[in-house]
Amino acid sequence: MNAPQFQGARLRLARLVAGFSLAELGAEVGVSRQHIHQLETEERPPGPGMLEALSDAVGVLSEYFFRDIRNEVEEQHCNFRKLRTAPVTITKQVVARGTLFNELVSLLDEKLSLPPVDFPQFDVSSNENIEQAAEHCRDHWELTVDQPITNMIRVVERAGAVVTCIDGLSAKIDALSIDRARPTIVRSTAKAAPTRLRFDIAHECGHLVMHRGIVTGDTETEREANRFASAFLLPRRAFVREFPKKKRIDWKAMFEIKQRWKTSLQAIVRRAYDLGFFDAAQYRRANIYISKNGYRKSEPFDPEHIEQPELLKLSISSLEEYLGIQSAEFANQLGYRPIFLEKLIGIPVPEPRPVSEASNVISLF
Repeated sequence: MNAPQFQGARLRLARLVAGFSLAELGAEVGVSRQHIHQLETEERPPGPGMLEALSDAVGVLSEYFFRDIRNEVEEQHCNFRKLRTAPVTITKQVVARGTLFNELVSLLDEKLSLPPVDFPQFDVSSNENIEQAAEHCRDHWELTVDQPITNMIRVVERAGAVVTCIDGLSAKIDALSIDRARPTIVRSTAKAAPTRLRFDIAHECGHLVMHRGIVTGDTETEREANRFASAFLLPRRAFVREFPKKKRIDWKAMFEIKQRWKTSLQAIVRRAYDLGFFDAAQYRRANIYISKNGYRKSEPFDPEHIEQPELLKLSISSLEEYLGIQSAEFANQLGYRPIFLEKLIGIPVPEPRPVSEASNVISLF
């Protein structure tokens, strides 16, 4: 039986998730940038001392480097918002995280019964198709067709997606989704406005409903996902009933809509334009007002709390509660040290608790 071979691609993935450039990792382990590149391309194998140094630097176990990569995520599998303006280094980091995160989710799927993936699929060719897709999704997920969405993250997690947050992403990337057997939605913490984060999640939901298997990032697919998010968060029937029918823009009424539906003013203005309540001149004046008041970054009457992912945290805690697998042990099963798992999932991972060797007291908690 052949001995397992060092996987240079594994080093590249771990380096990117840990946030190192080739030169920075080289400096950490005392070699040149070129040396690290040769290791990643498997032009040279690492010796035992180098293997240990690399493991310590990026936060994984030595055996991590000898495992085959399963279902590697590539850029075309990712629905990036603002892909054209995103720095190349950021997109590489996100794709690397996606590959390792997908392995982690696959292992969770083996150990736990996660919600079944349930995103209806639609081919859209018109705005009316998009409106109908959003209305059908609300009905399919048993959401009241003309009431506000209480928690947008909870909606997509109940439909089987896993939502995670990544610190340190460029503000040029709002959010993205990864089209795998179990979809992943990545939310950037660089954007703080709760209403805009809700829109970002709804936008990615639109990609998963309308664009699975399609390369996205172009103007048309982004426009379609935006229209879906608007229609999903501000359903047509309710919006037509509640929007003020006045010649002049009623900003007091607009803020009341914002507070009820938990969407941004910008989204409300765009929805009014899409549904014919604003003409082009009114739409332009409304956007000037939003920009002049600094509302593109933050707005009055935003919700107090930012929605947080729940499924991943619940899954990690369920491993220990029901299977006796502590977070640190779960990290080891993936070939990680706890600090690396923490960086990958954005959730604190406690060190393993010591087990008393001499105790005749059994906890029944």
